[in-house]
Amino acid sequence: MTGDDVNLPGPREQIAGLTFALMLIGPDLTIAELNPAAESMLGRSARRLVGARLLDVVNFGEVLIADRVQKGESQIVARGLSIRIDDRPASVNLTISPLNNRPGWRVVTLSDAGQGERIGDEDRGHILRGPAVLAHEIKNPLAAIRGAAQLLARKVGQGERALTALIADEVDRIAQLIDRMQRLGREQPEPVAPCNLHAAIRRACETVRAASDLPVAIREEFDPSLPPVLANEGALVQVLINLISNARDACNSQPAPEIVIRTRFVSGFVLNVMRLGRPVKLPVEVQVSDNGPGIDPTLRDHIFEPFVSSKKNGQGLGLALVSKLVRDMDGRIGHERDEALGWTHFRLHLPLAKQGN
Repeated sequence: MTGDDVNLPGPREQIAGLTFALMLIGPDLTIAELNPAAESMLGRSARRLVGARLLDVVNFGEVLIADRVQKGESQIVARGLSIRIDDRPASVNLTISPLNNRPGWRVVTLSDAGQGERIGDEDRGHILRGPAVLAHEIKNPLAAIRGAAQLLARKVGQGERALTALIADEVDRIAQLIDRMQRLGREQPEPVAPCNLHAAIRRACETVRAASDLPVAIREEFDPSLPPVLANEGALVQVLINLISNARDACNSQPAPEIVIRTRFVSGFVLNVMRLGRPVKLPVEVQVSDNGPGIDPTLRDHIFEPFVSSKKNGQGLGLALVSKLVRDMDGRIGHERDEALGWTHFRLHLPLAKQGN
């Protein structure tokens, strides 16, 4: 053994440093040991979790998974699994690995299904920067087309001016679309600072109400004790405007359209922010819900991707921009459909202005 080997971290230190939840489960399905990330994800201390049955702590929504956990016959690997921890839904990646030399004993890992988003950010950035560069090149001829239409309007009769106005309007529409594509490809995130979440929500609501006469009720269910979040205020308002506008459009056809905006403090949400090299807690949740018919099931796994839209004339950039702005603030965005109650929920998780709480 060399001198360097003596200073190597031990197995317990290595496990404690993992950013995903790891638990040792006994033959009777009780939790024997767990790491700090498991405490954070499950929202309880090790003292309260050791000795508790796994199935009493984690509710596996899929009967097949729960049955295989009980039997403990083989390894289990599941991605994007919907579970409930207390009354809180979560989407996780799950592995359960039997210990070959210790019958009945298993190692369980749970990680936030969105935790891997950061790993692919660099690749995603390359994909989005291509359209952004192309957009820049398109803007120059667009400006020339618009200028030519304006000059032409001065030389044609009144009847033809409607056509030149149409050209100018369509050029403006395309230019706005290109602006949004360029924002998607922007590499440098906006600076973050302490932000009053409820003030940002109310500002977004005012903007949405002013932009449309659609009679949709917006109900607020706020936790007034929430401290400031760490965000870029302008980006946060833009994210909320998009989510509330989408909710309004989604439920407008219902007999009694309604949007509910909830805020609350939740424990256990950790996102591995690779560029900082450390996990960041995301304990503040904003939920924007609507009682519309929901997103087409074939699109639900892709709605945050560019050019994917469930709207008839949608451009598919709104939620892609939302996803980018949220990632830039080290936050997380997700959605789920409650078919039983007929509600669609978008959940935004943000860090506190003061970390380490």
